[in-house]
Amino acid sequence: MHEHCTAHSLAALCRLMAMTNFTRDENHQQTFQQVYCLEASTGNIHNQLTIFSVIILLLSITAFLGNALILVALRRESSLHPPSKVLYCSLATTDFFVGLISEPLYATYLISVVTKRWNICPYSFTSAFIAGYLLGSVSFLTMTAISVDRLLALLLRLRYRQVVTLKRMYATVVIIWVVSIVASAMYFWNYLITLWYSYIFIPLCLATSIFSYTKIYCKLRYLQNPIQPEQPNQAVPAPNVARYRKAVSSSLWIQSTLIICYLPFVLDGIVGRLLSPQNEVSSSELLVKVYTITLVYLNSSLNPILYCWKIRELREAVKVTVRQVVCSL
Repeated sequence: MHEHCTAHSLAALCRLMAMTNFTRDENHQQTFQQVYCLEASTGNIHNQLTIFSVIILLLSITAFLGNALILVALRRESSLHPPSKVLYCSLATTDFFVGLISEPLYATYLISVVTKRWNICPYSFTSAFIAGYLLGSVSFLTMTAISVDRLLALLLRLRYRQVVTLKRMYATVVIIWVVSIVASAMYFWNYLITLWYSYIFIPLCLATSIFSYTKIYCKLRYLQNPIQPEQPNQAVPAPNVARYRKAVSSSLWIQSTLIICYLPFVLDGIVGRLLSPQNEVSSSELLVKVYTITLVYLNSSLNPILYCWKIRELREAVKVTVRQVVCSL
């Protein structure tokens, strides 16, 4: 009888602890949703938030139109290697949805703060967070895949087109989107899983990209060595070295721009996580957060410019598309 009571008490204690942990996680998630919708945190920065909302709406228009144009041009462009074109289509699609969904949602959040619509503020903030998190994850993973693709083109030599096929590249892009959707959906179960995913995958993506471009740099230096022996199956035949270098330069410029735009946001998140309690955000901290998020959104408007600047084939396709659009008006 005593053992039965003890077992019953332990079971009840475990259920109580589980309910307590669930309640604590739920309260933390509610706090995370509502901490950026407090009058005390936003009372004296309404003018600044209004300006940022206008800037983000303008960025939304440029990102939407610019990446829509890039997607049309990519569909018409046939000289780019198809698997590589799939990766650029994925990246442009991500930026397109940033302009179509993520930026308007965040601008809605800022407007709800300025107009003191506290009933919709948490929902608009949560929607913007999940959309931005999903699309940011896809961007980072896609840029990592582009760096690995460029490395494989150099290392696999003539086997590259047999190994990196269009079917496998589509599968890679689908996996990237599924992983990002699952990670962002975890927010509804436990938002800490979503945050820790970013803490892990961002360093892994950066490490993979740095390794890939470092390996490419070393291999290209070796290929340029005048005393190296001739090889019948060398990775990049001599006439294609310049073209390959341009392709690597293009992807490196795009990835560097992404890192520059995201770095202030990542650093602000780390510092805020270490120094500030989760249930307190000052007006200055909120303003810094909005500024860093605006930089993140700027990346989606800059990418179409980088595509046209660094990829000649795509630039010509964009020119043709613009002419056709103008002539049809």
